[in-house]
Amino acid sequence: MFHIFQYQPLRLITQNSLSNVCLKLMLSRPVAFKQIWKSWFSSHSLLGKKNIILMGPPGAGKTTIGRIVGQKLDCPFIDIDDDVLETTWNMSVSEKMQEVGYEEFLEEEGKALLKFSASGSVISLSGSNPMHAAGMQHMKENGIVVYLDVPTTVIMSRLKTMKVDRIVGLSPGVSLKDILQFRKQFYKRWFDIRVLCGGDIAAAVVAEKVLDAVKRYQDSELETFISTRSSRSGRSMEKDSHKYFSDVVTQGLALDGGLFVPEKGLPKFTAEEWQGLIEATYTERAQVILESCIHPADIPASKLAEIIETAYGENFSCSKIAPVRHLAGNQFLLELFHGPTASFKDFALQLVPHLFAYCIPRTCNYLFLVATSGDTGSAVLDGFSRLHDTDKQRIALVNFFPEDGVSPIQKSQMISCQKENAWSVGVKSDFDFCQTAIKQIFTNSDFTGFLTVEYGTALAAANSINWARLLPQIVYHASAYLDLVHQGIISFGSPVDICIPTGNFGNMLAAFYAKMMGIPIRKCICASNENNVLTDFIRTGAYDLRGRKLISTFSPAVDILKSSNLERYLHLIANEDGQLVTQLFNQLENQGYFQLRKDLLGKLQQDLVAGWCSEEDCLAAIHSVYSTTGYILDTHTAVAKVVADRLQDRTCPIIISSTAHYSKFAPAILRALRIAEINQNPLSQLHLLSSYSALPPIHWGLLETLKKTGNGDHHICAADMSVLMCHIETLIQNHFM
Repeated sequence: MFHIFQYQPLRLITQNSLSNVCLKLMLSRPVAFKQIWKSWFSSHSLLGKKNIILMGPPGAGKTTIGRIVGQKLDCPFIDIDDDVLETTWNMSVSEKMQEVGYEEFLEEEGKALLKFSASGSVISLSGSNPMHAAGMQHMKENGIVVYLDVPTTVIMSRLKTMKVDRIVGLSPGVSLKDILQFRKQFYKRWFDIRVLCGGDIAAAVVAEKVLDAVKRYQDSELETFISTRSSRSGRSMEKDSHKYFSDVVTQGLALDGGLFVPEKGLPKFTAEEWQGLIEATYTERAQVILESCIHPADIPASKLAEIIETAYGENFSCSKIAPVRHLAGNQFLLELFHGPTASFKDFALQLVPHLFAYCIPRTCNYLFLVATSGDTGSAVLDGFSRLHDTDKQRIALVNFFPEDGVSPIQKSQMISCQKENAWSVGVKSDFDFCQTAIKQIFTNSDFTGFLTVEYGTALAAANSINWARLLPQIVYHASAYLDLVHQGIISFGSPVDICIPTGNFGNMLAAFYAKMMGIPIRKCICASNENNVLTDFIRTGAYDLRGRKLISTFSPAVDILKSSNLERYLHLIANEDGQLVTQLFNQLENQGYFQLRKDLLGKLQQDLVAGWCSEEDCLAAIHSVYSTTGYILDTHTAVAKVVADRLQDRTCPIIISSTAHYSKFAPAILRALRIAEINQNPLSQLHLLSSYSALPPIHWGLLETLKKTGNGDHHICAADMSVLMCHIETLIQNHFM
């Protein structure tokens, strides 16, 4: 057995003599004592008996960085190639490879790892060590594996400079790039921490990043969440103070009625780190971004990778997941409708149910409540229906939607997507009632307590008020910018504007978060339909619902007057003043109105601009774009297109979020295309649209949904809180009892 143990001279001294030595040193040379003690304590507290294990492709700089980290921690550094393999074999690694061949080399390398042990050391693996499962499992048992993630193009350049012409697996007909791509699956399997390493970043800087990453990994206390309505002075005494990611996913809404936000904000990537993702796939970008926002104590990196692959691997009809398409001039469309239910909601709701299933305790059952203005309903039903059967037994969902406030196809989707653990309830009211009702149910401690005691069931939220819903949306805004860089439209650092049709402000907030994380977004343009309360607010600072009634429009997903996620944004620009946020939203609830302070309005208008679109202009935009490009916009994207045309200054590209597929709103689209007679059968409408051979083609998922026979029925209830609570109790009885 090959052993290397941490050498600590102080550990060789007995406890009594250690005290005497420390006392003499402290008295005679206090500065030296302080430095030695700080160095020893740093390495001891960071490592203990664990190893820091550096992993990555050849040329990642593992050896150089490992030496620096070892020096900073004053602990041993071990290079597996030089200190273990060559010592064990009594020959160089390249000689061993020539002697036994690639496949046998991997096995011999793995055997050497299995005989190796160390404690409290920094270890640099070979580039091929992770390909031996048993050897890596052995190493991981006493170590924190740090993946030095260097872009493949950078690695290839470095290897060329180093004149490296032999690595494990290289053979005639197999390119170096193919080998490096092939190895990524093994690195992703084993790492605990990822450290992004750009092309020109100095080894000393990477070493500091490694140490910071290890500190983060070992201290989940660094990443806690607070309510938007909590006061700074009272946080230490409040029940909702210092929640963790898994807590806020489970709870959804804070007990004080506020929304959860990260106490220390979101991580910010450097320009080099973002540029390292330009060549990455969508799922790779999602993995990196979400890892930085979700502490590994809540969801380990390997589990998160599995969840992301499940969500985006096969459920989207486009391999690019969220492609960016040039529309005209400096306008680009971010197509967010390639998921199974044809709207941007799929990005969060294919992922989030699996996050829920992992995070929520197994000590009780969970019923998730959702309010939808259209697209969320089918997306959340589809997402929860894809959970594993064992999870379906303990996790269920009920979706409330305005019975007469969604399109016929949207309603058909929501009815069709019902499963054994997911149901739809039509409410004889509008979306704002549904959303407000859910918030009131969550804060009704008598009702929620009764469900827990009587049925062993807790309630949770799957709307965008849940923090987990926002994170996947950050990914596609960042990815869209990186795609423009990859396509050569812009260079990294050049600004873009983003225009989003928005009502509940979640999608817009996600874009703003992407900007905070380092994506060069200049202006976020909010596009409203005739329910233009957000536009008025952004222009004047007055959020005024007095005398305002919800208007049913061709773009129902933004038929919203009470914008929930606006609260998170106001909390941010108000420097986390929870008392002010509480005052504003209590005033809105009780009086239907609040006015933003002048200084806060100034901050807001630095970030946001807004406009709105009439019904006539919406249909005209659909017709105009189709006539000139052959592309059909959905009604929500048309709203954004109209507003973008009015507000952009054409000095930089503008990315318009195409939030849904036009197939979902066939009657309005056919009207925009000036079809005189429209068949009322949704399937006939889609067949008529498909005859246009337009871009994009008819959505495959919608056709399959409408082709199904016997879609079933759904519950319909009055706009009454007691009736909704009765429905919830009945569904719990039927599913869990």
